Amino acid sequence: MLDLANMTPEQVRELIGKNQINQPTSGMCTGHIQANVVIVPKSLAYDFLLFAQRNPKSCPVLDVTDIGSSEPRLMAKGADLKSEVPKYRIYKYGELVDEVSDLKEYWRDDLVCFLLGCSFSFESVLLNASIPIRHIEDNHNVPMYLTNIDTEPAGQFHGKMVVSMRPIPYQMITRAVQATSRFPQVHGAPIHVGDPSLIGIKDIHSPDFGDPSIIKDGEVPVFWACGVTPQSIAMTSKPELMITHAPGYMFICDPKDEDLAVL
Repeated sequence: MLDLANMTPEQVRELIGKNQINQPTSGMCTGHIQANVVIVPKSLAYDFLLFAQRNPKSCPVLDVTDIGSSEPRLMAKGADLKSEVPKYRIYKYGELVDEVSDLKEYWRDDLVCFLLGCSFSFESVLLNASIPIRHIEDNHNVPMYLTNIDTEPAGQFHGKMVVSMRPIPYQMITRAVQATSRFPQVHGAPIHVGDPSLIGIKDIHSPDFGDPSIIKDGEVPVFWACGVTPQSIAMTSKPELMITHAPGYMFICDPKDEDLAVL
């Protein structure tokens, strides 16, 4: 059994590139930044960059590649975004047309890659604060939900925010807010605590992405903005092409979570 929590990002990325790991990455490379991936043609890159700038809770930008390059030079110099994500999604004109383990079939020389902050990055901080994380405890993907919260449109891109949810014991909510608010580049503090219906979630036991988490007595659902939001945006904006990570299957970066902390 591989000790993925204590391996280096380079080691795990190598295994992913060889298709030896194909599972959600939460808990891997403890203490290292994980990132959402969005890849669009050059013709849409400015619009998406502007969209991300206007929606920093959902889409905090960590890195942008050169046109036609799959190397994220700031977050993992020498890495390859064509193959070092466990699972990719291919959207064409708003439709999910494929899920693949590499981009050999879909890569083009006009593509631009974006790495966006991911809430998996602050989970080690929550664990260090003795706050339980249910999807890690139960070894499943984090639950994610489409909300009724509008994003700020930019160019071609518009749509609703996606959130991730973690059940937090009532007495630990303040501690969870304080811990995650130090990390605005990986979504920061929660955007909602409590009643899911207030943000348009009809059934908390049926997430739109990921797997349901058990909410125990004395726990409250806490919601963070999520980097799966661009997939919601792809479905509503219908761009010619948008490639993303599959929800929960992130790119693991070289820097540490604490490198992004705001003191």
